[in-house]
Amino acid sequence: MELEPAKKLGFGLMRLPLLDKSDDAAVDIEKVKLMVDRFLEKGFTYFDTAWMYHGFESENVARKALVERHPRESFTLATKLHSTFFHSPEERDTVFNKQLEKTGAGYFDYYLVHGIDKTNLQKYEDMDCFRFVLDKREKGMVRYAGFSFHESAEILDDLLTRHPGMDFIQLQLNYLDWESEWIQSRKCCEVAEKHHMPVVVMEPVKGGTLANIPDEAKKIFEEVSPGKSPSSFALRFAAGLPGVIAVLSGMNNLEQIEENTDTFMDFEPLNEKEKAACTEVAKIINSKITVPCTGCSYCTDGCPKNIPIPKYFSLYNEDMRENMEEKGWGANYSSYEFLAKEKGMAGDCVGCGQCEGVCPQHLPIIRYLKDVAKHFEIF
Repeated sequence: MELEPAKKLGFGLMRLPLLDKSDDAAVDIEKVKLMVDRFLEKGFTYFDTAWMYHGFESENVARKALVERHPRESFTLATKLHSTFFHSPEERDTVFNKQLEKTGAGYFDYYLVHGIDKTNLQKYEDMDCFRFVLDKREKGMVRYAGFSFHESAEILDDLLTRHPGMDFIQLQLNYLDWESEWIQSRKCCEVAEKHHMPVVVMEPVKGGTLANIPDEAKKIFEEVSPGKSPSSFALRFAAGLPGVIAVLSGMNNLEQIEENTDTFMDFEPLNEKEKAACTEVAKIINSKITVPCTGCSYCTDGCPKNIPIPKYFSLYNEDMRENMEEKGWGANYSSYEFLAKEKGMAGDCVGCGQCEGVCPQHLPIIRYLKDVAKHFEIF
């Protein structure tokens, strides 16, 4: 069995096109089918989903758009076990069996203990989840066992030392977080290399942040490599790192499928000038981001006030990049008001902390929501 896909780009099924932008579960299946077909036509095979993506619908989407329409041997499918959704070994087993049912896949090519950080690591240990995924591998229900990780390099080193049987790990690696003391992309990458552990990359474009960069940053890339898009720089940065076997991209239209697959068809790692350009661009972007949210939406499913947190943060970041004192009222105010009619407002936050407990970026979400409310809730 070959662990590494033939081509490094993976299709992340967590930012799919929607029929109703206010409902993450309302996925446009027909558009996804076209995207899946084109992805496979161009020779790419890796698909990534999870139990709670798209309001718990992503695994169903994988069945409808992929599994039921293409030969099982023509693709590889990854999904994950997240600590929030089981509270006993029996419930853990129930989740896995339900995932097999939802996807219809028969088995999973890649199965991960999901989103490890300080808040859930002990639960995973107490519930023997690492042994669990290895047992599924031994029984042929999983081909490769791994885990995704959102913690310090020190904890990663300890974890890989204590659980050497894993086949791969999934890390957040991108040039914006490369030297971050919080995300520790570089340090975690170095730990993986130390343990000779293959890596699947998540958030290479940081939720679209590295695709939609400021104009002054675009000029830097254009001077170094004319005609290459900002997202291609981000993807090539991640794919060229040591030990990387796949790079996930959450794509939501055919144009993104075409652009990203083109980047990987005849893959070339960044040269030294392009790497230096990424460093300069990172400085510019970091100086302009108010809330470094990636839009993963882990925070929304358990929110008691049904607040669309990532969407509010996105609107807030857009406004903060501009001089709103001079601009005055903008379209983002109307977008916020529209969302607030269907969902909870930022000011409705009760400070329960559920969101902060599951945030992979460890953001002070409660504080940021207060800032959003102060900015937008003037109607």
